[in-house]
Amino acid sequence: MTSILTNVAAMSALQTLRGINSNLQDTQGRVSSGYRVAEAKDNAAYWSIATTMRSDNKALSAVSDALGLGAAKVDTAYSALDSAIDIVTEIKAKIVAATEKGVDKAKIQDEIGQLQQQLLSVAQSASFSGENWVAGNTTKSVVSSFVRDANGEVSVKTTEYVLNDASSGNVLFGMTSVGGIDTETGIIGTSYASVGSIFEMDINTFSVDDINVALTTVESGLGALTKAASQLGSISTRIDLQESFVSNLSDSIDSGVGRLVDADMEEESSKLTALQTQQQLAIQSLSIANSSAQNVLTLFQN
Repeated sequence: MTSILTNVAAMSALQTLRGINSNLQDTQGRVSSGYRVAEAKDNAAYWSIATTMRSDNKALSAVSDALGLGAAKVDTAYSALDSAIDIVTEIKAKIVAATEKGVDKAKIQDEIGQLQQQLLSVAQSASFSGENWVAGNTTKSVVSSFVRDANGEVSVKTTEYVLNDASSGNVLFGMTSVGGIDTETGIIGTSYASVGSIFEMDINTFSVDDINVALTTVESGLGALTKAASQLGSISTRIDLQESFVSNLSDSIDSGVGRLVDADMEEESSKLTALQTQQQLAIQSLSIANSSAQNVLTLFQN
């Protein structure tokens, strides 16, 4: 039966065309954006996971920047200690030279005095971003990681480095309450027995025994400086390893999120071509269905 009021064929063709157009719109959106899951309505679970992991990845980027800042502070302190070791080694050589008979101790002391002032200069200049890790008696820290535990709780972990201004500690000098260099504390500033500190000793009045004590004092200072530099070297290695890990972790998160939400462009391209063909056929089918009603007019023609 043919009806001019209800065209079932046209209705069916129109419904098919609407479905094809909807699928075509979705596919075009995936092709243009590159995402299979761009919004929560596409897949709420995957979208939620991807959004959370992207947020964590931004936090990891901040951690990477903080690690770079921490590495710069540690490297600055290490360079200062390395330089101090060279200077104290020179002082040691000068004291050994003073044991020779007939040597002019005053001239040697002039050289030692310049080296002592250079130690102070090193301690004063070894500052990065307002922090000095070779002078003071506080605790320094650098960001080391960003952690999300099994319960979803997030936290930032730090690596601490305690500045010890004792004679066997890990700083050249201590620091006063107003932020100045305290030349009476630290590896270089602490006094030993009768010869004073490495920073203040004056060999002009030293006896043979005093010179031997001075050599022992300098040797102890070198040992403490070497130990401190070794500690900083360990922290620097840890930071380097953590930077590498954070970089790899960030790449892994990007890759994992991509597997959840990225569109397969080869598949979407093939699907787009197929849907465009289906759309053309559906339009043609709808046209045929609409034209069938016009055939009824021939029944009323003379």
